[in-house]
Amino acid sequence: MAKSTGKSQDRLKRRLEVKDFKLMSLKTIAEAINSNQKVEDLLQTYKQTLMDPPLSIEKLLLFEKQRSWENIMQFGVEATFPMLEEGDLVKVESSKFLRTNEGVKETFEVSLPVKHDDQVIAYVMVGDIKDEGGVSPIIKHLNFIETLTNIIIVAIKNRRFVEDSLRQERVRKELELAAEMQAMLIPNELPSNEFFDVSAIYRPHAQVGGDYYDFIPINEKEVMLCMADVSGKGVSAAFLMSNFQAYLMAIFRFQNMALNDIVHELNERVVKSTQGEKFITFFFGVYNKETRMLKYINCAQNPPLFMDSQGEVVWLDKGCVGLGMLDEIPVVESGEVKVDEGSVVICYTDGLTEVENEDLEQYGSHRLSEAVKNNFHAPTAALNQLIIKELNSFRGTMPFVDDTALLSCRFH
Repeated sequence: MAKSTGKSQDRLKRRLEVKDFKLMSLKTIAEAINSNQKVEDLLQTYKQTLMDPPLSIEKLLLFEKQRSWENIMQFGVEATFPMLEEGDLVKVESSKFLRTNEGVKETFEVSLPVKHDDQVIAYVMVGDIKDEGGVSPIIKHLNFIETLTNIIIVAIKNRRFVEDSLRQERVRKELELAAEMQAMLIPNELPSNEFFDVSAIYRPHAQVGGDYYDFIPINEKEVMLCMADVSGKGVSAAFLMSNFQAYLMAIFRFQNMALNDIVHELNERVVKSTQGEKFITFFFGVYNKETRMLKYINCAQNPPLFMDSQGEVVWLDKGCVGLGMLDEIPVVESGEVKVDEGSVVICYTDGLTEVENEDLEQYGSHRLSEAVKNNFHAPTAALNQLIIKELNSFRGTMPFVDDTALLSCRFH
């Protein structure tokens, strides 16, 4: 009788110890969750709890439903199972084993779907390595393992949601910063006087675009007009264009360099800034009010349209490759045109001419030329609006797919 009582007391003691272990484990898990530990740390706490006595789990596979069924933890398993295919789910629930592509088989004692709000969000497969007889600890503590796994997976889901929200907020703030930087690059006012009538339109495709244009007085006789487009979008592109604009303005305001030398200097600057990861297409022209000559270089930018007072068209395409495409530009060709009174130059980015209609035809430079010719005598602000109106009529329901920048200058 005393021996029987002793055994009962031992069993009761072991049960209390197991109960205390489970309560302490839940407390540890709760503290880890409340202390905002990383996902990796939460999984480590979960793993240690499962491996410690009395659970003594010897092998485990844990798959979480993200975009696919990702393996977020495994131990005691020789084969590697990076993810579950949708076709594996039935096998997991019914067969309690998995095979690798090479045919290696891993068996488990149980396979449990982990649900939240009636949705399966994870699968856990646990098993023994040694067969020591008797009832497996997995079966004894199955409810606790299921509860513990559910708590961890839900916590990880919540943590990922918070991290995604924070990441989206950072992206939003970065886009706001880039948009502010870009707004500072583009001139607020363009001249309309006895020498020039200049107007521009800029429509970024997303919150932050990569286009830049400017019209800068150099001295009493000369002005510089330009159009540029940086590869890429976002903050990095905005920073690159900001640095480029600052350096460009410093060259024209404080240095007296030939146009070809300016291109080599700018190319070196872009290469150093981007390490070959981005490039800038760039057109710039310098107009002399006394000689009425427009000298220019086109660095792989869409050729501006120059139309004289008689309606004759010249495409300003002489130049070189884009800035930053090569460490050194081997050949730079410059061009020039004589500017008579009433002539216009139309600078634009590919977001304008590459717009497609419902037949997948591009708007193209020839339609731009016709639009300018049909509305030639309109002030540049109205001319730009008429070009965009004809562009919208051409594209119909088709969307813009890139940033659209348009700068028009009439010479008086």
